[in-house]
Amino acid sequence: MNIRRYYVPNAIVFITQVVAGRQPIFQHAPYLALLLTTLRKVKELHPFVMVGYVFLPEHFHLMLRPTGGSNFSDIMHSLKPNFTKEYKQLIGVSGRMNFWQKGFWDHVIRNESDFQRHLDYIHYNPVHHALADKPESWPHSSFPAWQQRRAYPERWGWATPNSLAAYDWNAVEADHDK
Repeated sequence: MNIRRYYVPNAIVFITQVVAGRQPIFQHAPYLALLLTTLRKVKELHPFVMVGYVFLPEHFHLMLRPTGGSNFSDIMHSLKPNFTKEYKQLIGVSGRMNFWQKGFWDHVIRNESDFQRHLDYIHYNPVHHALADKPESWPHSSFPAWQQRRAYPERWGWATPNSLAAYDWNAVEADHDK
């Protein structure tokens, strides 16, 4: 897989990472907690600001802005193997394991409307996947923080948001293992 990545200093980046075979590993609280712990450790090594996030059973979406000398690839290339190593220890597996789909999807946020569309995408994702009936019902999301900032009106996401009405969900969440 030859992927060309674009690195723009101080840019916010939208990232999607999927578990190989879309195994719903993160529906289990200890494994989601391990992912969050690993992400916090990676943040110490490769500083970034977390702008938005959602963690679903078999994939996650992040919006982040690297703040140190590292870029978003450094962050992901630290997160993925470190999580996998700890996960293998936790479940008692030795040897090689392909936990993640190869690569990850990234998109450099270009302007305010692009920012809002991707933030909406993150927060509406649990509803789209029928994991919650409304964004505030999903516990593993930055939606409550953005709601507290009054970035969303009441009842936002109870129906498909206008910003996502024509969105191509498959382009971002495609299985890249196939």
